[in-house]
Amino acid sequence: MDASEITFDFDREQRLGLPEAVLCAGKTATQITQILTAAASRDHSLLLTRLSPEMHAQIDPESRLIDYESVSQTGFFGHRHGAAHHGRVAVVSAGTSDAPASFEAVRTLGFHNLQATLVMDVGVAGLWRLQARLEEIKNHQVVIVVAGMDGALASVIGGLVSAPVIVVPTSTGYGAARGGKTALAAALSSCAPGLLVCNIDNGYGAACAALRILGTP
Repeated sequence: MDASEITFDFDREQRLGLPEAVLCAGKTATQITQILTAAASRDHSLLLTRLSPEMHAQIDPESRLIDYESVSQTGFFGHRHGAAHHGRVAVVSAGTSDAPASFEAVRTLGFHNLQATLVMDVGVAGLWRLQARLEEIKNHQVVIVVAGMDGALASVIGGLVSAPVIVVPTSTGYGAARGGKTALAAALSSCAPGLLVCNIDNGYGAACAALRILGTP
């Protein structure tokens, strides 16, 4: 692939209110470097997702991202997008094992200049942890719930808060968790009405849903 094969979707923001992001999984370091070089020539900023630390280390140093975070495997190339926003979004994580998807959501919101509140390790195995943070969580316009294993946290929060709840099932858990399929099925089958469910480990998608709800590109 060379620069002539790179086609940026410059009109995506006009259509959706959200700019294009680059999924790095499945791309080579050379391809990513070419994408960054082409973006730089147009003074175009990018959010990169699923960029592993190993792949990040292979990118041409002259095109190296200026803001990389290894847990979420996200990078900001160029400036953050848009003016600062003041929408209130909470990203609530059942356990520290769910951090990658949680951080991906927080970083995606951060790229769009929206500072999220991260509430970590409040899963239902220790319900008192959620109770201690519940009033804080209720003070947000959108709540993203990130949970693996049985995914029970989403149903609990969905029955306690009035804000839109976006669920990110994660691939954490032992055998019967089936790589997140059990948590996904639990979210889709929840008796808490009105839960919005994203794909497994898709913190990026949940953050974009929150931005659409808030109307803040």
